[in-house]
Amino acid sequence: MIELSEEQVTPGTDASIEMDSFASPPGPTAERPRLVIASYNIRYAVGSYLITGSILRRAGLSMPARRKGLVARHLRRAARALSDGKRLPAPDIVALQEADKGTARAGGHHVARELARALRMSYAHAPACLPRDEEPRAKQWYLDFEEHIARHDTGDTGVALLSRFPVSRAARVELPWTNCAWRPRLALETVVAVGTTAVYIYNTHIDPHASIDEQLAQHEAVLRSADEKRGPTILLGDFNTLTRVSCARMRAAVEAHGYRTPMPTRLATWRAGLIRLHTDWIFVRGAQVRRWGVARRLGVSDHWPVWVELALG
Repeated sequence: MIELSEEQVTPGTDASIEMDSFASPPGPTAERPRLVIASYNIRYAVGSYLITGSILRRAGLSMPARRKGLVARHLRRAARALSDGKRLPAPDIVALQEADKGTARAGGHHVARELARALRMSYAHAPACLPRDEEPRAKQWYLDFEEHIARHDTGDTGVALLSRFPVSRAARVELPWTNCAWRPRLALETVVAVGTTAVYIYNTHIDPHASIDEQLAQHEAVLRSADEKRGPTILLGDFNTLTRVSCARMRAAVEAHGYRTPMPTRLATWRAGLIRLHTDWIFVRGAQVRRWGVARRLGVSDHWPVWVELALG
């Protein structure tokens, strides 16, 4: 076991990262022989109809006045799914991508904070820090179904980590990006204190509009930071591996650094109509995977949560 040092129990100092807690004090470590970690691109809890929603929105048939209530219902549904043990064992840690804060497309909701409150967890939220001096740029048509955050919108999107255990440190890892310049990319590095053990977690949302080489450069930025750590380390998130080649090259690059995943390549974690893709991943180093799975048929997002149960030590 790697015990927490003084540096690791210092709260994150990056002013852009919001941290708060609704969690009860954790019980003794002996009472929690397992650690369940989930990753979920929650798509700002707007629902699973990515392409249909885009078509209706462009036809002027969307109903923005109903968005606040829609997202609230989806957040309640997500909270039930992440706590009732039916689709997956109740996670101790949840990594979120596309966790909007105060955007119009999320009905003004703070997705990470509200879900953390419902689950009685601590949370850290890192905003993308979208530029406000230009309009969103056009993307490849086959990837441009997502609703944009308008230039005048005061909200933001981002990545977040929710935890039943104390989040002792949180920091941004800025990722290199060349295409889709309007939307910068980042990973959230957190240290979670599980008893006296420091668990390092990197929550990443890779750019789907980048080439495979550009995506690998984003992974390398995360791997360089993670390679400095000694202890159980988890790399997870929406890696946007949209082809068999991108899956294979990403997996080879990450595994070359000593990480392993129980997930077979081309596992379905995302759907749109009849299309199924493997975009969401969890890689582990320094811990044993006991079980894993995909929590399908949730309806809160076009992605499904993926999860692993770990034995530390």
